[in-house]
Amino acid sequence: MKRTLTAIIEREGDGYVALCPELDIASQGDSVYEARRNLQEAVELFLEHASPEEVRARLHEEV
Repeated sequence: MKRTLTAIIEREGDGYVALCPELDIASQGDSVYEARRNLQEAVELFLEHASPEEVRARLHEEV
């Protein structure tokens, strides 16, 4: 199944914090590009290793 997820990226101090609100997963980086890339990797790792039940429990479809 293909799904589009949101990435919210905000400056924090000298770096950037990236959040995927649908799954409550966050990451960070020194640039917007790096924060987005790190968030994408974190989401992919979660989806590869989490059980379907855990994904359903964490997924906020209303976002």
